[in-house]
Amino acid sequence: MLRKSISHNRLRGAIVFLSLLLAFSAAAEWPESQRSKKAVQQWSPILHSSLQSKKMQLGAPLFIRIFKQEAELEVWMQAAGGQFELYKKFPICTFSGALGPKQKEGDWQSPEGFYFVNAGRLNPWSRFHLSFNLGYPNAYDRFYARTGSALMVHGDCVSIGCYAMTDQGIEEIYTLVQKALQQGQAFIRVHAFPFRMTDSNMQQHKKSKWQPFWQNLKQGYDWFEKRKQPPNVEHVNGSYVFDAGL
Repeated sequence: MLRKSISHNRLRGAIVFLSLLLAFSAAAEWPESQRSKKAVQQWSPILHSSLQSKKMQLGAPLFIRIFKQEAELEVWMQAAGGQFELYKKFPICTFSGALGPKQKEGDWQSPEGFYFVNAGRLNPWSRFHLSFNLGYPNAYDRFYARTGSALMVHGDCVSIGCYAMTDQGIEEIYTLVQKALQQGQAFIRVHAFPFRMTDSNMQQHKKSKWQPFWQNLKQGYDWFEKRKQPPNVEHVNGSYVFDAGL
């Protein structure tokens, strides 16, 4: 009995040690700055209160949509039933270029397409207050030899290819993103569109050279509009393809 007890205690001690080690490792790797800590500390109680009134929870999985023409960024949150509900629309302070995708480094275009943000893409040290990287170029962009780097959603209301928010706006969004990732969401999908991809808007822009590209984007837009679940997006032979999200 004594031998079993010692063995059990050693096993329990090893489990506790491993848990502490993993927790310490995760904390050590989490990107933080004094600026991001201050923003998250300030916004967390505000968000907790406002989300309660909407029957939402801080740290719930997020989904983000961006619309150039309307200059809006939408934050959606997963509700108890599994579908996503709109939390808030944020005005985009400014973005670069015109409607259409980013094609090359230095073209001053903001990207369009399907991207994602994980913990490694947060930048709490950004010279534009706070930011997160969209992950451009993705596999689709690389297939078409599109180039560029550090395409962000950030603050400071100035853009050279990014989507720029007010500092207050990015602090609120950044807090929501960080809390969702900390609560276990592996990555947050960010879908960037030229405009709300309704049939009437598509008709209005039918003469654009980007119409075939936008028709492909519209498939992903319609998927979410129908199901209120963001699709899993992959690149296959020069096209985005969509199936059930993870």
